[in-house]
Amino acid sequence: MLLKPLTRSFRSSPLFQSPKRMVHHRVTIIGSGPAAHTAAIYLARAEIKPTMYEGMFANGVAAGGQLTTTTDIENFPGFPEGMSGSELMDRMKKQSERFGTDIITETVAKVDVTSRPFKFWTEFNEDAEPNTTDALILATGASAKRMNLPGEETYWQQGISACAVCDGAVPIFRNKPLAVIGGGDSACEEACFLTKYGSKIYMLVRKDHLRASTIMQRRAEKNEKIEILYNTVALEAKGDGKFLNALRIKNVQTNEESDLPVNGLFYAIGHTPATSLLAGQVDLHENGYVKTVPGSALTSVPGVFAAGDVQDSRYRQAVTSAGSGCMAALDAEKFLAEQE
Repeated sequence: MLLKPLTRSFRSSPLFQSPKRMVHHRVTIIGSGPAAHTAAIYLARAEIKPTMYEGMFANGVAAGGQLTTTTDIENFPGFPEGMSGSELMDRMKKQSERFGTDIITETVAKVDVTSRPFKFWTEFNEDAEPNTTDALILATGASAKRMNLPGEETYWQQGISACAVCDGAVPIFRNKPLAVIGGGDSACEEACFLTKYGSKIYMLVRKDHLRASTIMQRRAEKNEKIEILYNTVALEAKGDGKFLNALRIKNVQTNEESDLPVNGLFYAIGHTPATSLLAGQVDLHENGYVKTVPGSALTSVPGVFAAGDVQDSRYRQAVTSAGSGCMAALDAEKFLAEQE
């Protein structure tokens, strides 16, 4: 009887791997989204065999990153018919593997970049000898902050989203009333953007004022399709079991509750970059994102590069993440050549 060959993820499990085994890589990529796979493709084609640790539900997200939670992607160039986020990431992964990227389904738990070669440990070998690498690309992404409302899990990506630019044009939102939660610049930007598609946009603001910049406040306030509901919070996402069709809301001053008929809810309450691995070791912005030299993927530590949403607090798009992954690969290739 022929036995099936062991998969790479099983070979890297603690049941199969010696706890004292140490492995050295030329380039290690932490992450598995568009930035990570683009970097892997460029490095692999340059005959620098990269190793990618794609994670096992790292930061609560499946391998492939936040994009795997998006149902329809229609703005990624080259795919005029659109596709699901999972399908796009499956294609990127196959392309990475085609050129020789070694993809390991483990989560990196700890990193030490205070000396070379850099050291890192996975969740399966935190107490063992560390693996080492000459260069490191951090592409761990960022997670949209969610409110965990009752009904949120049921209607996530079935009416609830954290990215208006990504999902606003989806047919279920066209010519329908929509809601945005938040009172900052991002909330105003998303509300204004959604006026292209929705019939009416409600902004739910907990306080009695917006905290956005003056210019963004004026844009939202002057837009005839936007209605700002101050002193208002969402209590529950409601629907028919398949799609969202209402929000239970509450006025925090009067305690009055009511149902707001909307077919879409967009969170604009911020993102949390996955930078805990390198916190205190590389320079971060005040909002927690990795600082990079403008026009590059270089961080404050030579040999450590950042790509994708972990260093991008502004655009946070699949295509911009892919572009920064290319930059990280080219910067890493140049770094390795200089070291040699």
